[in-house]
Amino acid sequence: DGQLGAYIRKEIEGKGLVVMDKIWDSGFRQVTTSNRPINGPGDFKDLKIRVPVSPLWTSMFKALGAAPASINFNETYSALQTKVVDGQENPLAIIQTAKLYEVQKYCSLTNHMWDGFWFLSNRRAWEKLPKDMQAVVAKHINAAAMGVRADVLALNNDLQTQLAQQGLTFNQPEPGPIRDALRNAGFYKDWQGKYGDKAWGLLEQSVGKLS
Repeated sequence: DGQLGAYIRKEIEGKGLVVMDKIWDSGFRQVTTSNRPINGPGDFKDLKIRVPVSPLWTSMFKALGAAPASINFNETYSALQTKVVDGQENPLAIIQTAKLYEVQKYCSLTNHMWDGFWFLSNRRAWEKLPKDMQAVVAKHINAAAMGVRADVLALNNDLQTQLAQQGLTFNQPEPGPIRDALRNAGFYKDWQGKYGDKAWGLLEQSVGKLS
């Protein structure tokens, strides 16, 4: 909703897309494992962890000393079940709906990445709509985004209790040492170079110094 969001929306619009003002929320991502909880950065060492097919995820977990494996989500349950990997990371809602608690023992509330997405439209299609119709559509999509944020917050608060009843053991590691490990490995500096100083500076205005 702040300056960083405005900057990213402008970048998206520069690619010929229309982007709504309010970003939708999937929640923070947490790490689940079958062999040990994550109490600090040292627990990531050599951890075989499923990640999405994305260089950002791969580089993050490599920087922490883990062994990330890019696996499509529809293969994640079986990969955990057959011990191809020992862990994965997703918001609590995904952990629950995909029944990953059946093949995992620990859930460490690392909050290592936040998951959100914007509602986009093809610009040519959007501009075919009358202006008053555009206003109505944008109003309701943005309102729905705010509703989703409230729902996800409430859902995640309830899900920890529910997942604990379904067998997951929860812990919450301190974020500072994990962030320090990423900094020392050059993770933040590398992605600052990829995203550019402008975007990175706006990010650090909100979260503090990273690289």
